[in-house]
Amino acid sequence: MHGFNSHKIIIAVTALLLSGLAAAQDTVGDQASVWAVIERQWNAVEDGDKKWIDELLAADFSGWPKTSPAPRSKSSTKMWNRFNESQGKVVAHELYPLAIIIHGDVAVAHYLYTSAYKDKDGEVEVNNGRYSDVLVQTDDGWKFLSWHGGADE
Repeated sequence: MHGFNSHKIIIAVTALLLSGLAAAQDTVGDQASVWAVIERQWNAVEDGDKKWIDELLAADFSGWPKTSPAPRSKSSTKMWNRFNESQGKVVAHELYPLAIIIHGDVAVAHYLYTSAYKDKDGEVEVNNGRYSDVLVQTDDGWKFLSWHGGADE
């Protein structure tokens, strides 16, 4: 009888560990998917891809960059992105992820960055900063719901 019970315990513990491993793998996979969207957004800006706002921002997006006096909607973000592109462009960047937390269909990602911006006169400015992004899982994948951050001063 004792051997039979220990066998049941081993099976139960193994099942518990495997279910925990599967949940951990799902979380790691979701975190990787969230991070891929963040990288895609930064790469799109650097590449001059004008479609990224329509593709990556949720319809009800509201983000607050440090340079803005108030949060910006998706349409406001699009307008200011067009203006910024007329003034110069991001020519290089590097991202440093700090944490990605996922609760259901919402993710919060914190990261640091370094970027180089070349203005229309050819002057390059390198700056460092931080962002906290909030993304939501949709039928089309992860979309930005909000963000806050910008260059450190």
